[in-house]
Amino acid sequence: MGSAGGVLTPEELDLARRLGRRIAERDCTIITGACPGLPHAAVLGAHEAGGISLGVSPALTREEHVDVYSSPLEPYTSIVFTGSGLMGRETHNIHSSDFVILVGGRSGTLGEFAIAYDEGKLIGILTNSGGMSNEFVHISKLTGKETDAVLITGDVPEKLIDTCLDTYVRTHMTTSAALNQIPRS
Repeated sequence: MGSAGGVLTPEELDLARRLGRRIAERDCTIITGACPGLPHAAVLGAHEAGGISLGVSPALTREEHVDVYSSPLEPYTSIVFTGSGLMGRETHNIHSSDFVILVGGRSGTLGEFAIAYDEGKLIGILTNSGGMSNEFVHISKLTGKETDAVLITGDVPEKLIDTCLDTYVRTHMTTSAALNQIPRS
């Protein structure tokens, strides 16, 4: 999740592309809002590495996706047209993700962070990637709300993906193993 617009530097776009590439290298599927900007750069990186990408569009149709939202169709493996608008799409994105990675960020990314934080997701934050990226940890403290969210920060895309994935697998495997120990009646 990240900035779809605004001023994006070549360095920020490269960081997002590296995130996507690493997601594909780790055999994961990247899910984005099927929008331009940093999310699209991440999808391009995943595509370059032979990865699978799912776009969750706010539009109801392909035409609306392109004409109204000015969003790309390529190189996504698949795009789901939700018709739920920008804010509704954010909820679909978060619920469809095992963990969330934030890069850069403006108001839409802030909304995605808030949903992921409230839902207790594992959240990776690529710091020093522009936008609000360095503020999310502080924002979580300002909420005054404890959730089950786990925030992991880092400024190297590959290390951030590896740490988040390893944490997710370790947590998921521990939970799965514990569930398998529960006596069944």
